[in-house]
This record gives sequence, structure tokens and C-alpha cells, in this order.
Amino acid sequence: MLSKNQIKYIQSLHQKKYRQQYGAFLVEGAKSVQEVILSDFQIEVLITTEAFYKENTRLIDRQRKPVEIVSVAELERIGTLESNNAALAVVKTKENIPLLAESGEIALILDDIRDPGNLGTILRIADWYGIRKILCSETTADVYNPKVISASKGSFTRVNWWYGDIVDFLKQSSVNGSVVYGAFLEGEDVHTLPFQHSGYLIMGNESNGIRPEVEQYVTQKVTIPKYGDAESLNVGIATAILLDNWRRNVTL
Repeated sequence: MLSKNQIKYIQSLHQKKYRQQYGAFLVEGAKSVQEVILSDFQIEVLITTEAFYKENTRLIDRQRKPVEIVSVAELERIGTLESNNAALAVVKTKENIPLLAESGEIALILDDIRDPGNLGTILRIADWYGIRKILCSETTADVYNPKVISASKGSFTRVNWWYGDIVDFLKQSSVNGSVVYGAFLEGEDVHTLPFQHSGYLIMGNESNGIRPEVEQYVTQKVTIPKYGDAESLNVGIATAILLDNWRRNVTL
């Protein structure tokens, strides 16, 4: 049985202010917990059902993580998922270290992406296309939000992120001569644009797009041509299409 203080602490991590205060966040569900055990994240404690522990004994024991065995009902009561019959991990957040795209590397810049589900999906997409660095505006959803972690399906363990003033960052990167692509409704066709081998791709807010103060640092606007009548694409889908074309273009 978990103590009252343990339960209070875990439930407090549902909220951003306490995640920031304690420097910890929650990872829930079998797949995500398995991924975080194998990652370089520091785990405070694993809370698992007996069935999950038996199925993953070697993995858990080899990593020497502190473990608490609880019932499914108790696990669901302390977590955020409606259904979780496997495990929950309390994990330490990482230091917010500045990131820079190296030669031959693509990095994402997210300008005010507010929806946690979209952010989690973008982490998963970035992982699929081998993108290891994501720079987030300060108004982008909290990457440690349980909805983001869940939507990433474990990809959060293989992608690095930084939160900060992306306008100030772009001032510096433009001095370094890095190409900065930006997703717009009007721009060069993604299917014909000759992408550079390295640089940055900016994705804007779900409703308003890239802010004017960020747009001024875009060196190449790019668009996904529309053949039907939809007003716009989901930002996660748009990110996938742009990265797919970028990857194919530079590997031909």
C-alpha cells in the first residue's frame, strides 16, 4: 500500500506547477514505462501491478529501480489515465539545456503549440524521422504534461527539447547562417523545394500559425499544396508531411 504522502505527491504531479516545483513527472502505461526504464531518465519509483512486475521482472530488477506493487484500482486512482492495468513511474525532469542543429542535422522549432496531444504526436513523428532536437517557445504546451508523454508513445525518451525565447534564439542562428524553414499556407511547394541537408523547421500555432516576430527570421517559407477544400491541416500531420519530404529530398 502506498502511504498518504506518496499518493498526495504523485497526484500533485498532475499539475504543471508541482512538476516544476518537484522536478518530477509521471509516465503511465506499459509501453511508456518500459521505454523510460531503458532510457537515461532517472526514475524515483516504479508503481506497478503484480502482473506487470511478473512480466517485466528481469527488466525492472536489472535496472534496480525502487518498486511498489499496487492493485489496478489504486494505480488508476493515483494516475491520470482512465485505464491503466500496468504501471506508473515517477521520473525526474531533465535540465533545460540549449540545443543547436549541427551540420547535417534537422531540428524542429515549435512556436506556441498549445495542444498537449499535438505536442506528443510531434515528439513521436520527430522520433520516426530521426529528429533529436526540438526547440519550444515558452508558450508551447508542457512536454511533461501526462497527455504529452502518453501521446508520444515512448518517443519522449529519444528526443531532446529546450524551452525558451525562440525569437532570441533565431537572432543568433540567423547570424550563423542556418537555413530556417517555416510552414505557411503560402510558400514554396514542399514537393519541389530543394531542401538543405541541415537547418530548422518552424511549426506554428494550431489556429494562428507562426507569429510575425518569429516569421521575420524565416529564410524559406514552405507550404503543403491543397487539392481539396479543407481549411487547414492538423499541425502534427503537417509536421510529418514536411519532414517526410525533407528526408526524401536530402537522401535522393
